[in-house]
Amino acid sequence: MKIILSNQSEKPIYLQIKEQVEEQILNGEIPEDTVLPSIRKMASDLSVSVITTTRAYKELEADGFITTVPGKGCIVLAPDNQILREQYLRRMEEGFTQAVTAAKKLQMPLGEAQEIFETIWEM
Repeated sequence: MKIILSNQSEKPIYLQIKEQVEEQILNGEIPEDTVLPSIRKMASDLSVSVITTTRAYKELEADGFITTVPGKGCIVLAPDNQILREQYLRRMEEGFTQAVTAAKKLQMPLGEAQEIFETIWEM
């Protein structure tokens, strides 16, 4: 797991951590059932406070990306988890919205856009 923090970012550090872990889970870089580093280890590795990593992990849990198992730590949930599924659907909607906007700007017929979708689907 790779986390890059920026002091120049307007986003708080905990949110940078949360969003990067979330992105890696959604991209499959961190597979389900992976045990994340402990809160203290993550804080130490990133040179941030335990409070910061605690907040990031709590938000990841609230959003359905991870669960805390006593004695084991924070574990990445399976993608079929309903909350995580909603996150995937949201990302799909954002991507489709961008694609449809681009297609409309090009005045592309719906059939041609569907062909592109099907071609990508088959890849």
